[in-house]
Amino acid sequence: MDEPKTDDGALPVVPAKEPANPELASVKRLLTLLDKTAKSSRTYGSANPVAQKFFQQLFEGLTAHLATYSKLAFLIQRSELYFNGEVVYRSEQDSSNESVAFKLYADGIRELAFLEGLAAEDLSFLLDSLWGSLESEEDDDDIVTRLWSKDLSTITMVTAEEVAKASTGGDVFELPTAGVMEAPESNLRDLLDREQAKARRETGGNRPSGDKPAGRAGRFQSGQAGYEVSDKELAELAKEVEAESARDNMTYLLDMLTAILASEKSPVILTKLLDLWGNVLDTLAAQGKWTVLDSVLGLLHVSAEVRPDLGDDHKKQLAALLDNLGRSERVKMIETHLNKIPDATTEGLPAVLLSMTPAAVPALCTLLANLETPAHQAIVSEALETLAKDQPDHVLRGLSDRRPRYVKNLLAILLKWNNPRFADAVEKLVRYPDIQVRKEVVRAIGIFRPNGNGMKLIAFLNDSEESVRFAALKLLMTGQYKAPYSTWSPLVSADTFMDRTLGEKRAVFHAMRATSGDEVIPYFESLITERSWTNRKNKEELAALAAETLGKLPTPAALTVLELGQKKGGAAVRQACTAALAQAQRQQHLKQAAS
Repeated sequence: MDEPKTDDGALPVVPAKEPANPELASVKRLLTLLDKTAKSSRTYGSANPVAQKFFQQLFEGLTAHLATYSKLAFLIQRSELYFNGEVVYRSEQDSSNESVAFKLYADGIRELAFLEGLAAEDLSFLLDSLWGSLESEEDDDDIVTRLWSKDLSTITMVTAEEVAKASTGGDVFELPTAGVMEAPESNLRDLLDREQAKARRETGGNRPSGDKPAGRAGRFQSGQAGYEVSDKELAELAKEVEAESARDNMTYLLDMLTAILASEKSPVILTKLLDLWGNVLDTLAAQGKWTVLDSVLGLLHVSAEVRPDLGDDHKKQLAALLDNLGRSERVKMIETHLNKIPDATTEGLPAVLLSMTPAAVPALCTLLANLETPAHQAIVSEALETLAKDQPDHVLRGLSDRRPRYVKNLLAILLKWNNPRFADAVEKLVRYPDIQVRKEVVRAIGIFRPNGNGMKLIAFLNDSEESVRFAALKLLMTGQYKAPYSTWSPLVSADTFMDRTLGEKRAVFHAMRATSGDEVIPYFESLITERSWTNRKNKEELAALAAETLGKLPTPAALTVLELGQKKGGAAVRQACTAALAQAQRQQHLKQAAS
């Protein structure tokens, strides 16, 4: 197809397309993101991942825009937002309450500006204010009041009230909205500040007393009269507000309940109040507020003294509150809180547990069994040590539990009580599956039965764990226990005894000698004098150990066996018997020298 030509045959001149305004394009893109972020926050909540994604995109876009242009300000109409006289945002419906423009316009905001250095927290606060998702005490305020209370440094606004007040000056300040929308500057804040400065110059530079200067501090004026407050008074007020803000609702509630308990005369109200205190105890236990709970218990303990006029029914009700402190449901609340928060503070918890009566012992045993953190277990163990001392049945029954951690904690409690009558219950754990528990049982037997019959300890020598066997042998070698050779015979006669380590076999022989005395000498003599062609090395090893053991306790019968071994034993046995006799002689010389 031929190109169209002018009358003179030349091609027409096409005007060059104006380059796009990058700042305007950026503003439109940001307002689209603002709309999406607001809608997603309103629909799903600000914590929703979709809403958070849009918010992050909006914040990053705003940050980049402000880094380039330092400021973004747009004018607000009922359904449009204007930037430099151009519409950059339009809602589908003029009065839609889902429109960003309408929401701002309805709350009296006529210009909104973002400044460089905008923080994510400030932007989030603006959006929460816009859609009323703040805390309940701020939810009833309008957007201007919310933003004024926050005093944001990087988000500014001009309100309809400011425009109206400035316009009342007649010739001093004329601000027709349509004209502003078309103005190249299109910045209400700058226009207001300039006109107010002009008005001050025309009045001699003075401003009415009480008026705030233009700028951020005066941008949210309500127009209402106020009082002059000095810096010192303002600081004192700030301290009082801070102190009041630090007190939580629970503290206020407890103060009220305490005041009512101290002064109320109506029996009906007192009955309801004491019922309410039970709910308070439950709430404090569930929330882990141990110090507050301890204070409440202290208050209830002295209530009868503070209120001697309480009737018998109320005194019984008060006593029931304290007696039922350790009821299983409440102790379960304590368990839930501690397991949910492993590093939860425990200040005040020991005092709370010790405030319980011995009737709480079963519930505390269950608590000890179910707690997961050793530090929390230690606190409950200390409480049980005190509360269960006079009725240890639940602690003893707990020894049969299959949870090793729980059983070890119970054994620790029993050891602190150090009562020999618990030995029988502890000795039943000789075959407990957990190794550490069995070692604790051996230690407990040594404490509960420091001497006497050693048969229970010998039973541990068949344990599959070597460390448990050595723990028992260490006690048997002290010479504080007695046991007949017949108790040892099944152990040392078994073929498997040969497979034990040299150190363990030596410890067994010394324990036999310490517990059975000369009753074991025939067995040792058989080892020393026996000649065998099978398994010779292992048997000579046992014979040498037997000679060593006899030399350490050189009774006349022991010396006789050693002398016999010098004559009838093999070469290795004769050498061991000679060494044992030499040791026995040295011991005799030392005894003579000492005497």
